[in-house]
Amino acid sequence: MGINNRELSKAAFERACKVIPGGVNSPVRALKSVGTTPLFVKDAKGAYFNDIDGNKFIDFCMSWGVFILGHNNSEVSNAAIKAVLNGSSYGIPCEAETLLAEKVREAFPSMERLRFVNSGTEATMSAIRVARGYTGRDILVKFEGNYHGHADHLLVSAGSGVANISNASSAGVPSDFVKHTAVLPYNDTEALKKYFDENGDKVAALIIEPVACNMGVVPPSEEFLKLTREVTQKHGAILIFDEVITGFRLAYGGAQQRFDIKPDMTTVGKIVGGGYPAAAFGGRADIMKCLAPEGPVYQAGTLSGNPVAMAAGLATLNILSNKKVYENLEKRSDNFIERLSKIIAGKGIQLNRCGTMFTLFFNENPVRNFQDTKRSNQEKFAKYFRNMLSRGIYVSPSQFEGNFISVCHTDDVLEKVLKAIEESI
Repeated sequence: MGINNRELSKAAFERACKVIPGGVNSPVRALKSVGTTPLFVKDAKGAYFNDIDGNKFIDFCMSWGVFILGHNNSEVSNAAIKAVLNGSSYGIPCEAETLLAEKVREAFPSMERLRFVNSGTEATMSAIRVARGYTGRDILVKFEGNYHGHADHLLVSAGSGVANISNASSAGVPSDFVKHTAVLPYNDTEALKKYFDENGDKVAALIIEPVACNMGVVPPSEEFLKLTREVTQKHGAILIFDEVITGFRLAYGGAQQRFDIKPDMTTVGKIVGGGYPAAAFGGRADIMKCLAPEGPVYQAGTLSGNPVAMAAGLATLNILSNKKVYENLEKRSDNFIERLSKIIAGKGIQLNRCGTMFTLFFNENPVRNFQDTKRSNQEKFAKYFRNMLSRGIYVSPSQFEGNFISVCHTDDVLEKVLKAIEESI
């Protein structure tokens, strides 16, 4: 395991650059910020993937957290194959949509009604539109370093790949599109109290990653997360938990189950489609009644609820509904993190973790918000990434992202990862 050569991947990247902007269909994949060029994957199974050059890697990115069951789980793949043989899309309702919706609601009781879309961006964009339609207000509150997709009004002090862009925003977004988006520092209770004391009755919604995953993994303080619920209830604003990453990962019922906080609306993605393009947004029944065709808020999608993604998602959630899956994952993650903490002790590295997600920040000081994250040493991280890659370990290629442990990361696999981290650091 490890890199023998990368000539075919380099050639594939050069070819891609001639027809695809930057050679990739999502910016972080280019590996530009870590000083190298992308791998091109041939196939993947369990905790591993193989590139087109014949190199084998342990994957700690897992398609940005999607594959909690590992790549190409046989039950999930077989469900998708069976579904696609009956047709890949209908544009007409099928029973699989209802079955998966019922399964999601079982896990997330706060989602009394929900609708499927194709991506996390669609889910958050739609949830915000519904919240504004329900309240009749315009202002959206978000937090620095939280990434909620690439809709125009959300690209303000955002995390994830956009965090590497100056001012953490994007060209092509008119100032009028973001004038109703208020951005507050994450984990800052005083700033949150002050803003709602002064503007709370004008706020349509507050959207938050209940555990920040797009500025690296940054858990909330207990006081801060509880306050998001308190101030929104007090002022009649809608609390939206963006659980596109944390949903079905931190627990079967996501971060809201783990922290025992019930939001008004929730977005889920990644895991809910079992590796296929799917996400969902939902919430209280009275709020969701605003959505067409019942109400005046419009949202649509030809491929939304497509039968292949629904079948894969249903197979995935059927497996995850067994509590032992999470108990075993948590136990294995605890052991891994305990040993990793000893490896990095005294080396100027911060380890942030929540459940099966973690990030190593090359930073002398604790990381509690976006500003702390940005003070981390990106050059050291880039060297660390390349060192790990040379040892056959693919970690998420940004200090602004998390790493993810799956059920396929056995003790033997994690032993190899720990050895590689120790050598690389």
